[in-house]
Amino acid sequence: MQIITSPLAQLDVAIAYGVWKLRQDVFVVEQDCPYEDLDGRDLEPTTVHVVMLGEAAPDSVSDGGTRVLGTARVLDDGDAWRIGRVALVKGARGKGLSDEVMRAALKYIGDAGDDRDIVLDAQSPLTRWYGKHGFVTDGDEFLEDGIPHTPMRRSVRASA
Repeated sequence: MQIITSPLAQLDVAIAYGVWKLRQDVFVVEQDCPYEDLDGRDLEPTTVHVVMLGEAAPDSVSDGGTRVLGTARVLDDGDAWRIGRVALVKGARGKGLSDEVMRAALKYIGDAGDDRDIVLDAQSPLTRWYGKHGFVTDGDEFLEDGIPHTPMRRSVRASA
């Protein structure tokens, strides 16, 4: 297994395709939530994709040995970092691999060396999991595309 962090312009085409396919499979198909995943933010030069590659799971995208098992997206929102689009293929779930994806995203932000907080909008049933990574509720629950979400924040200063 390998985790890479890269802006879109430096991702191999098959890996980028695998990331988008995984996000579509999880957020649009599995969660039955048609929304515009390709929102333009992937193209921003400061956006970084965290991609887990490894042995193919039955439902992973594989092309020429490239197997995308998981992903997350790190955005520079100016006043804060934002983590989103955290997803794992079904066959890779329940093995702690999502923790590795999240740790890689947090490491990337930590290596950037600034003191901005990290924010995310967690699907509400996952707030406890994000809490394991230092995030706390930072606002009222809201509906996004019919799915309950909770804004969360991790203070870099408090977690350092």
